[in-house]
Amino acid sequence: MSGVNGGNQDVDIDLSRIIAAVWDRKVRILGVTVVAAAVALVGASLVKPSYMGETRVLIESRSPNLSGAEAAAQANDPLLDSLNVTSQAQLLQSSDLIKRVVRDLGLAKLEEFDPAGKALIPNPLVMIGLKQDPMKLNAEDRVIEEFREKLHVYAVENSRVIAIEFSSHDPKLASDIPNQMAEVYLEFQSGAKQDTHSETAKWLEPEIANLTERVREAEKKVADYRSANGLFQTTETSSLSTQQLNNISAELTRVRAERANAEARAENVRAALKAGRSVDTLSDVVGSQVIQRLKEAEANLQAQISDSATSLLEGHPRLKGLRAQLAGIRQQIDSETRKILTSLDNEAELSRIRERQLMSQLNGLKADSARAGEEEVGLRALEREAAAQRQLLETYLARYRQATSRLESNSTPADARVVSRAVEPSEPYFPKIIPIVVVVSLVTFILGCLLVVITELFSGRALRPLNPRRDEVAPADAAPVVAAPVPVAVSQPERVRPEPVVAAAPAVAPAAPAVATAEAVAQPESTAPASVMVDETASEDPSFTIDAVAHYLQRYAVPVAIAVSPSGDAGSTATVVLAREIAQQGRSVVLIDMTGSACPTRLMAESRKLPGITDLLCGETAFGDAIHPDRLSSAHIIPQGVSDPARAMRGADRLTMIIDALADAYDLVVIECGPAEADGLSRLTRKEGAEIVLSVPGFKDEDVAALVLGFEEAGYPNLLVMSEATDRHHPRSGRRAA
Repeated sequence: MSGVNGGNQDVDIDLSRIIAAVWDRKVRILGVTVVAAAVALVGASLVKPSYMGETRVLIESRSPNLSGAEAAAQANDPLLDSLNVTSQAQLLQSSDLIKRVVRDLGLAKLEEFDPAGKALIPNPLVMIGLKQDPMKLNAEDRVIEEFREKLHVYAVENSRVIAIEFSSHDPKLASDIPNQMAEVYLEFQSGAKQDTHSETAKWLEPEIANLTERVREAEKKVADYRSANGLFQTTETSSLSTQQLNNISAELTRVRAERANAEARAENVRAALKAGRSVDTLSDVVGSQVIQRLKEAEANLQAQISDSATSLLEGHPRLKGLRAQLAGIRQQIDSETRKILTSLDNEAELSRIRERQLMSQLNGLKADSARAGEEEVGLRALEREAAAQRQLLETYLARYRQATSRLESNSTPADARVVSRAVEPSEPYFPKIIPIVVVVSLVTFILGCLLVVITELFSGRALRPLNPRRDEVAPADAAPVVAAPVPVAVSQPERVRPEPVVAAAPAVAPAAPAVATAEAVAQPESTAPASVMVDETASEDPSFTIDAVAHYLQRYAVPVAIAVSPSGDAGSTATVVLAREIAQQGRSVVLIDMTGSACPTRLMAESRKLPGITDLLCGETAFGDAIHPDRLSSAHIIPQGVSDPARAMRGADRLTMIIDALADAYDLVVIECGPAEADGLSRLTRKEGAEIVLSVPGFKDEDVAALVLGFEEAGYPNLLVMSEATDRHHPRSGRRAA
């Protein structure tokens, strides 16, 4: 720890001193620990035990799938995400569910769930108005409120499991209640599904009846329109006119093919006859039955002629007769061939006539088909309307059948199931007597040790300076000092009448221990006889000027100087001059006016009505508003203030805290106490590095010696004496030690 007293003196924590202080108080600490452990043991034993049961519910989709295939997600299936699980946890804490459980188990009759209604003695907090009277609520609301205090529902992290915990003084209730809550929750979920299906079925019934009538009307319109316009259907996709058009087109194609074939065959026969080629190779001629018989007769005559020619002469009548028959047969073959050609020409002509007739019919059907196409536009519109109504009706019918099939309770399971039921606990979960006693004992022991450590730290006994004291090791540039005896006066110095504030100054005590102080500073450093220590220049010039005191305070960086002015306003004026002198050297100085006459306030402040130290002690002004600049220098002044001094002294515990805060902000804090007595400075000198300055301008050496002796007897052997006016040419150190 460093930076105590404005950062001008570095200190460290003395661990050995802290350990020793704890060890010295070990009996007290252990005694308090044992007492606390006994109280905790008795208190935990007297507390009525509470038991806890836990039931766990898994949130999952349980829609039945009767098709055997993987079912697609339905529109009303729950989304199994964290938000859904959290929502289900809130549903388990709903008032409707709790009311159902309370009624099922009859919890309103138990004193545990309605302590206010079953209590014989009214609650004292209710009687004095610190707590609302629970009897203003109805019995059911009181039971629900008590039920909620014992209920704890939460979602298990990284899962879709919800835990239901309930505590009760009865172990059976601790297990029955969460199990009953889970069952009621599943009933609510299943009932919600059944309500959905029932409402769906009720809504679909009139809609289906209405749609059935609309479908019938739409289909009747289609049939009437088709009959009125002659748009008869032969199949689902074609009408009568379309079918006739298709048939005539096919027949026309066939007739044209036959005509072309007949013309080609006739042209082939005609060309053969015209060229004189043999017609034996023509299929139409060869295929004729007459031609075939004539060819057979010709072949027989040719054979007879050949046989007769071998035995008869050329002029024989038989040969002539045979040759005449052969010529007649050949003429018949030629005549028959021409008949075949005529037949083919007739066939081709017939095909041409048939083709013309079919073309005439086709043209008529085309005109009818065009008219039917225009009329079918309206027909298709009516058919689309009828088809849409029919499709909607079929959809509604399918949903209605599905909804009515799930109206049974077993057909709509809840989207959750119980995975762990609560069992009756055998041991209470509260109070755990041994852990409570151990924790209370440890806390009491630690707090006792900590209190001792804090006391040692803020009293300053556990702090040690890092640098040697200035009065033991002087700086290198300090003037050498010699010891010389000082005469002690036998008579007491004349004192100025103390003011009310000065009389109350000894009662000042530190408030909050904001900054650690060193108690050793306020203790006497030695029991040696009183002596005066001066430097060589002081031996030549025994005067102790303001410059000398200012030089000393600057050299040793004194953070706090307490000025005592036995002469009253004269000494206070010298203290003001001292503060201004140090401010002129470039150091930041603030002077606190603790006098009764408010002399420093009159000399430095613009007005006596400014807020000051009494206002700070009363807490009536802000810290910054109480600090004011000096009229003639760069120093600052905290005036006496305008609050009641007697009332300010009741808050005197804040004074040490105020001085510590000022010491952190200023190089030097000067506290002008006026004609205060030595016994009244104990509260102000509990800071290491604080110096006491005796402002005694005009006092004789005997009076100064008497004052020094009085302060030495009060426990202040180290003093700074400021008795003469300023001597800028010969500054003095002003350091004395009694």
